[in-house]
Amino acid sequence: MTKHKKKPQASVAFYNNPENRALIYQVIVLLAIFLFTYFVLNNMFINIEKRGINTGFDFLNNEAGFGILQTLIHYDESDTHGKVFIIGLLNTLLVSFISIFFATVIGLLIGIGRLSKNFMVAKLSMVYIETFRNIPILLQILFWYNVVLASLPTPKQSLSYFDTIFFNNRGLYIPRPILESGFIAVFIAFILGIVAVIFLRKWSKKRHEETGEEFPIVWTSIAILIAAPTLVFFISGSPATLDYPALKGFNFKGGWSLIPELLALTFALSIYTATYIAEAVRAGIEAVPKGQKEAANALGLKDYIILKKVVLPQALRVIIPPVINQYLNLTKNSSLATAIGYPELVTVFAGTSLNQVGQSIEIILMTMAVYLTISIFISLIMNYFNSRTKIKER
Repeated sequence: MTKHKKKPQASVAFYNNPENRALIYQVIVLLAIFLFTYFVLNNMFINIEKRGINTGFDFLNNEAGFGILQTLIHYDESDTHGKVFIIGLLNTLLVSFISIFFATVIGLLIGIGRLSKNFMVAKLSMVYIETFRNIPILLQILFWYNVVLASLPTPKQSLSYFDTIFFNNRGLYIPRPILESGFIAVFIAFILGIVAVIFLRKWSKKRHEETGEEFPIVWTSIAILIAAPTLVFFISGSPATLDYPALKGFNFKGGWSLIPELLALTFALSIYTATYIAEAVRAGIEAVPKGQKEAANALGLKDYIILKKVVLPQALRVIIPPVINQYLNLTKNSSLATAIGYPELVTVFAGTSLNQVGQSIEIILMTMAVYLTISIFISLIMNYFNSRTKIKER
């Protein structure tokens, strides 16, 4: 009787292993991506060479030759495209972080108001959310710029507040502080005040755990941060003055001027993004079990104490992840400023500079890298804050 030899099943067994099969698929996908990328880049460089287009980043040292409406650092037409890039980046960061601050404050207030027991407050919050959330952000930017701000009076008929702040169709004018050499002492006092607040917060937390008594940490911290620099300011001989805006000719001179483009973009981004933050706040508050609120009520705590000490600390776990996404969306939506001419990165660098030098690949890659870096930076900060708000298990 002959025995049949079994054929080797090594190859079949290797492929039938789910882990090995998954590894094979991943390698195939990576190879396909690599080949596609190589084909695209190779084709791009061949076309660039045929058309005689210059490549490289030498254009950043060329003279720009155009003016910019708003700059946070000194700039004139003889400066380079590299400086245009920096100015556009600074203007993008300015409008993004101002809008993030106001969107957070508005969103928190509207989100809490959405759940208010007061009928009018709750319904007005709902109307606000449903109205501004469903209008495209670009239309809101154009509305604030072309309708609201354009209808303001001329500089000669400006809206005046205390004869130091002026608001008209050319922007908002406020006093500008001029710092002298002795102001460094005031700055050091403010830094020391921050350090004192940090230690005070740790002390109050330890005291609360040991005795259960509350310490007015918020108001005390505010008093320290205001009183310490103010005291040093007067002791050191008031080393700062204010440059007040004044009407000279057809416009105001002096002070700080916030151009209408910045105001319109900030209003639109803040109000639009606040609607989504408000819904995240509402969802986070509603995610807190009702038993937590009922227990706090049974202890006789006031409503604002319950919200501050019981509800919001637990709701932050639900609120923060979607809010991170809204911060990223707001930063990217700032590129819509090109519709009204606000001189941010896309308008002056990926717009005017690109039209002058024609090196679209380098300019677009630099612009994309900036938005990617800003988004990663915001994500890292917010994810760190999110990790600090997690409930620590024992």
